[in-house]
Amino acid sequence: MLEYSPQEEIARFQEAKMQAALQYLNLRSPFYRRMLRQHAVSVDRIRRVEDLRQIPFTDKRDLQLHNSDFLCVPPDRVVDYITTSGTLGDPVTFALTDKDLDRLAYNEKISFRCIGTQPGDVVQLMTTLDKRFMAGLAYFLGLRALGAGVIRVGNGIPELQWDTIRRIRPNTIVCVPSFILHIIKYAEDNGIDYRNSSVKKVVCIGENLREQDFSLNLLGRRIREKWDVALFSTYASTEMATTFAECEHGCGGHHHPDLIICELVNERGEPVEEGAVGELVVTTLGVEGMPLLRFKTGDMVSIHTAPCRCGRTSMRLSPVLGRANHLIKLKGTTLYPPALFDVLDNTPYVECYVVEVGSNDSGNDSVLVRVGLRPHAADNVVKDLEDRFRAKVRVAPEVEICLPEEIRKINFPDMSRKPVKLVDRRKR
Repeated sequence: MLEYSPQEEIARFQEAKMQAALQYLNLRSPFYRRMLRQHAVSVDRIRRVEDLRQIPFTDKRDLQLHNSDFLCVPPDRVVDYITTSGTLGDPVTFALTDKDLDRLAYNEKISFRCIGTQPGDVVQLMTTLDKRFMAGLAYFLGLRALGAGVIRVGNGIPELQWDTIRRIRPNTIVCVPSFILHIIKYAEDNGIDYRNSSVKKVVCIGENLREQDFSLNLLGRRIREKWDVALFSTYASTEMATTFAECEHGCGGHHHPDLIICELVNERGEPVEEGAVGELVVTTLGVEGMPLLRFKTGDMVSIHTAPCRCGRTSMRLSPVLGRANHLIKLKGTTLYPPALFDVLDNTPYVECYVVEVGSNDSGNDSVLVRVGLRPHAADNVVKDLEDRFRAKVRVAPEVEICLPEEIRKINFPDMSRKPVKLVDRRKR
């Protein structure tokens, strides 16, 4: 596999794939053909990955405003339509061909293989396969290609999850890590011996499990204290159609260099130094329907290039520090919302919450954390929460106690696939 090859071989492979992708976009993509012409960029002059810097970035707004112009095939070649979650604005539609579905299956096959999944393993998917969602379909296709068994339970419904585990005995589950705490609590409340269940491995999506040094964060430690299962973080997005999955050593998401080219840039769009945090920019390889060129993901990460103990030599991505446009400057301290989520997710009396970011009269950032409490919470929770925030992020936002039902209506709006934890009211 390419991931185990010397860096020079990986670079040569990517350069060849990149040049083919550029020729394809220049021929087939109305959006990129127009953009390249407007900026007088000749794809024939782009020979190395570093040469991509001659090309302007693409971002989510481009996809929203010119969605159909990204399609590179006739409509009758499209076999599946999906949309992004819409967490940061209007959802974006992506059209996939047969070849794209094959690529998606290959991506998840090698990602699950990185996690250690073997043919014959049984994997329970606690993710939806409907609602125009890419991830659930991708997991199914990849596990099928790998030769593993798949149980398509979907998200939520702890009772059904445990009934399925009891009946079919999967050794692996795929879910959002905070949901693990919910199914653990359900098991404890209902006398289920979850510690001796068939589940030995959890593939976690959508939320961080680790700090930047790859140690488990508060959420990860809380899960492991309750349940001695192997935890694996993954990172992906609809736009990338590619997954970065941890191996058993848990030191970053492994890059699949045959599927995607990665750059890290600062707020000025310049490359960052190795080891520094920057915004991830991707160029997809091998996508037929709607490939992307220098797409700014908005995710702030760092890159690790030292070979991994598993033998892979391709780079690894750190846990996502936050979204580039969600950076908060609160009382002189710079932070990203996941740092606040981490505190709240690991406070035992917090039932649900939403973080609201706005601007005060001075034009500076303000943060209000609205919290719904579990039954029998103590009376001094506001002070305790403020102390927890100061211990973790050095500053304390304003805290407001609300009815859990009020917060849940914000967390789970109609048509949303992901829980809403952040409401950003700042004017850009």
